[in-house]
Amino acid sequence: MELRTQIKRLSLWIFIIPLLAINLCLFISVNFHFFENTFLTVDQIGRSNPTFPYIDGGVSISRTARTYPAFLVFKPAMILTSIFLIFYWVKTNKIINSYQNLENNNLFKTFGILSAVFLIIHSIFLGIKFDYDLYKFFRRFVLLGFILFEIIAQSLLVIRFFKLKPLMANDINRYVLTLKIILVVILVVVAITTLPIVVTSGNIHFKHALEWNYFVGVILFYLLTYMFWKKI
Repeated sequence: MELRTQIKRLSLWIFIIPLLAINLCLFISVNFHFFENTFLTVDQIGRSNPTFPYIDGGVSISRTARTYPAFLVFKPAMILTSIFLIFYWVKTNKIINSYQNLENNNLFKTFGILSAVFLIIHSIFLGIKFDYDLYKFFRRFVLLGFILFEIIAQSLLVIRFFKLKPLMANDINRYVLTLKIILVVILVVVAITTLPIVVTSGNIHFKHALEWNYFVGVILFYLLTYMFWKKI
């Protein structure tokens, strides 16, 4: 199968799978009463009052996803997404090299694979409790690593696309490239400007709303990638 087609398909799944997963976990959390007196009874910690966290920040992704039965959805979905991410970055590295007749391991590939590995680790350890400060720091470090490496990889990739635009003109949608650049700039600016709030206590609802919207922003990059490459 031609590389462009493979990348388009991978990108679409990378967008759809986690988007469905986090919102299904949200549905389970808010509608826990649907599962009462069944083998899928929702853990008390995972239950939430009616909320639309994208706006009101009523609950975090972690709380909706880390308990039974939501983790049965979240963990496999994120691990599968991570595997698709690894394939995505490897194949994107290959297609970039094809326009330059090179065989380099570009930096965006390295950071992209690292982000996927950190997402796998985060998914595995989500919901596992150890009352140790070092373990809590480790979980935060892994989650931060996923976000940081993902944003770096996306930024490096759009810069490379922009530089190679004349060589790729017949294969890409230039308007979508502009949207990808705008999206990455927004993600970087939001990350920098909200960091002082995120690392301090308080503002819980703001942090939760930021978490939901930022996650969607990160995976929106891949929906744009699907539209970025022209069909064969």
